[in-house]
Amino acid sequence: MIEVSHLTKRYGEKYAVRDISFDVKDGEILGFLGPNGAGKSTTMNILTGYLSSNEGTVKIDGVDVLEQPLKAKKNIGYLPEQPPLYPDMTVDEYLTFVFGLKQCKLGREAHLAEICGLVRIQNVRGRLIRNLSKGYKQRVGIAQALIGNPDVLILDEPTVGLDPKQIIEIRTLIKHLSRKHTVILSSHILPEVQSVCERIVIINEGRIVADDTTANLSSQISTDHRLIARIAGPENEVRDALSELTGVRKCVSLGEHEADSLDWQIECDAGQDIRRALFSVLSAKEWPLLALDTGELTLEDIFLRLTTDSTVLPAKRTAADNTAEETAPEQQGEDDNA
Repeated sequence: MIEVSHLTKRYGEKYAVRDISFDVKDGEILGFLGPNGAGKSTTMNILTGYLSSNEGTVKIDGVDVLEQPLKAKKNIGYLPEQPPLYPDMTVDEYLTFVFGLKQCKLGREAHLAEICGLVRIQNVRGRLIRNLSKGYKQRVGIAQALIGNPDVLILDEPTVGLDPKQIIEIRTLIKHLSRKHTVILSSHILPEVQSVCERIVIINEGRIVADDTTANLSSQISTDHRLIARIAGPENEVRDALSELTGVRKCVSLGEHEADSLDWQIECDAGQDIRRALFSVLSAKEWPLLALDTGELTLEDIFLRLTTDSTVLPAKRTAADNTAEETAPEQQGEDDNA
């Protein structure tokens, strides 16, 4: 659905984006992340046709954004970090205005009613946008992105400034939207991205440093193969039982963190999953398993490692790297938000 090929954007001799390539499949939710100044916002602006690139192509459902901008943009719904709202309009007036701007050919009343129902703003359609809460303004912003039923939705910080209840509602909405749309999501809230997105692309210093699922990235980055288990049982007997499990190299008591139990660090051979065997042993001994942590890296751990240590999953050197060593600028209209 989205094909980005050898995309490069320069400001003079400084590179904002360096020869990046990735694609997004139909119906996929892609998390697009990067620290400040990494080139993330530049890339998203090129995808939406707001900026042009120096080199490379972006195709939306096979249509080149640069060569056929109007046709490509009809397939894109965009919610920037600051929703493009007119506060002196009512919700109905604003959505009608956007409907006309997009030259939508669908039945206006039925189409807007469907969208308002989907994002749950039916009860505020007659209110001035300036009087809406932050959560409702975000919903109106998503509604304008949905007008025309675009195949692709690009959402930049869709939950910024929302309370926890509103974040959950928007998160649920995004998952629902992926049934009919391809979604690119950018957010500062990494646990949110991890829970919603099927795949993660991380950009740093204008280059893609990761493109995979969170689980796969965790296994590639971390060389640890360990479990932390909280077990209620006699220390020496538990140690002996754990040591006898196939695939266990070492087990170490980490002390008592909960009454009448000990935490155990269990180091395993690569590729060994001992969880079922562990459960069977503890059940047979009637030793309660009170907690189990697999040690898998969170998206936050992955993000920090990839954007602070260039030796972790090193990116392939590109043609842009061979001609200049400057990193992405922090100004010149390139205010990237992680």
